[in-house]
Amino acid sequence: MAKTRPGKRDLDSFTIKGSNKVVRAGDCVLLRPPENGKAPYVARVEKIEADTRNNHKVKVRWYYRPEESLGGRRQFHGSKELFLSDHYDVQSAHTIEGKCVVHSFKNYTKLESVGLEDYFCRFEYKATTGAFVPDRVAVYCKCEMPYNPDDLMIQCEGCRDWFHPACLGMTIEQAKLLDLFVCTDCGSPDVNKPQGASTASPIPSVKTEAKRLKKDAA
Repeated sequence: MAKTRPGKRDLDSFTIKGSNKVVRAGDCVLLRPPENGKAPYVARVEKIEADTRNNHKVKVRWYYRPEESLGGRRQFHGSKELFLSDHYDVQSAHTIEGKCVVHSFKNYTKLESVGLEDYFCRFEYKATTGAFVPDRVAVYCKCEMPYNPDDLMIQCEGCRDWFHPACLGMTIEQAKLLDLFVCTDCGSPDVNKPQGASTASPIPSVKTEAKRLKKDAA
């Protein structure tokens, strides 16, 4: 842990102004951006301290949104996806607007519903170089894209791989009507006939093991 600067004292917590929400080191928070109408910044609190005038400061580690990274937002990035960066900063604690939860990718896919304060992170991001950790990620479907938890995918009963309906020439509505699905590599397309029962679903956490790996997919 970093040493406290002269004239500063460490605090265990800080209460967000106008609320009863208590922030502690390790919590993820939403910070007010300088521009009106812009989405709040997201950061992880590393340390809370106060000076002799009782001004409260927080040392934070920033999360970046995909569009804030050097590579920009890509098709497989989820709408609530964040990258944990190596960018640290010190901000006034009074810029904190609220708390949020940044889930692991695995835990995020298990959520029954996603709230406004729910985000997920599966990459660490090097802000100066644009590099990602890990630099390899599981890919699925004929398009060989990483999983976007916002998208519906269907699983082949043969190879157990997952596919986007659009990549198979079908609509989401058609995919939801499939009783079972077999890809062209595993069997006849005649098997894929609507039966009135849906087995199409997003990829659960137990299906994220890689069959193929693609470098620099972030």
